Amino acid sequence: MDEESFDDPAADGSVSAAQRVFHALSSAPRRKILAYLSASGLTAGEIADRFSMSKPAVSQHLSILEAAGLIRREKQGQFVHYSLIENNLVNTLNGFVQEVCPIGRPIKKESQARARAKD
Repeated sequence: MDEESFDDPAADGSVSAAQRVFHALSSAPRRKILAYLSASGLTAGEIADRFSMSKPAVSQHLSILEAAGLIRREKQGQFVHYSLIENNLVNTLNGFVQEVCPIGRPIKKESQARARAKD
C-alpha cells in the first residue's frame, strides 16, 4: 500500500476541504488574521497595517483563508471588507484555541476592544 502524501493534491487533482483548512491554519500570519477578525470585520488595508509584510503577501494569505471557507469578503465601494464565517466549526475551534494561546489571546482582546469602540 502506498503512503499518502498530505502535500500533494488528491489522486483526481483536487484538494479536499480539510486539506485547505489545515493548510490555511498552518501559517502563523493566517492564524493572526483570524484572531484580528474574531470580533469584527476589517478592510484589507486595516489587516495589512497590522503586519510587516507586503500588501500582496497579506492578500495571498487572505485568499488562502477565503478558499478554505474560513473568511468571506465583501466589496463596498473601493474597499474590500473581510469577516469570519462564524458558523464554521473550524472557526469555533480556532476561537477556543485563541483563548488559551499566549499569542492569540492579546490579539483577540484587541479585536474585541476595537469592536466595542465601533459600537
